[in-house]
Amino acid sequence: MDLGQLLAIVIGAIFVSNFVLARFLGLCPFVGVSKDSESALGMGMAVIFVMTMASLVTWFVYNYVLVPLELTYLRTIAFILVIAALVQFVEMVIEKTSPTLHKSLGIYLPLITTNCAVLGVAVVNVDSFMATGLARNASFIYTIVHGFAAGLGFTLALILMAAIRERLDLIDVPKSMRGIPITFIVAGLMAIAFLGFSGLKIG
Repeated sequence: MDLGQLLAIVIGAIFVSNFVLARFLGLCPFVGVSKDSESALGMGMAVIFVMTMASLVTWFVYNYVLVPLELTYLRTIAFILVIAALVQFVEMVIEKTSPTLHKSLGIYLPLITTNCAVLGVAVVNVDSFMATGLARNASFIYTIVHGFAAGLGFTLALILMAAIRERLDLIDVPKSMRGIPITFIVAGLMAIAFLGFSGLKIG
């Protein structure tokens, strides 16, 4: 296990290959929950937990169930079942501990189940760390770190978008651009800005 590699995984998942702004996964909750910072932070914490736990559980499912039984072609179905169970657990915890946050997240909390960013993390973990011949202990650590860092990247994108949208509410946006149109323009500009981390060269 290489600390430099771990750092590269963290930086890559948060900035270079951000699941929202570089891979364009999880756009539904990104646009829907980024109307205010409190909801964005709550959703971000939930996604960090789900991505980290999904990475942990899917590592065990893949290495100790799917591979020994030669059922790796069922990984997508298996991972969706794991994610659905984790989201159900998170929803129950948030509903009990913070009813206000649960109400503000609304339909977008259960939508983490179908959030392609969470499934994307699990699939990327398999393709990058599990199916490449890495030692199991190294692939385990890399998988957990990548899942957590991907959640941080998702949360960063949510909070940045929420902060921008809160400022947009205070300025005079042309009527035809209010709401979703200006949100998509801001999201596009954020995506272009994040492409700078990948060393994008034009021309």
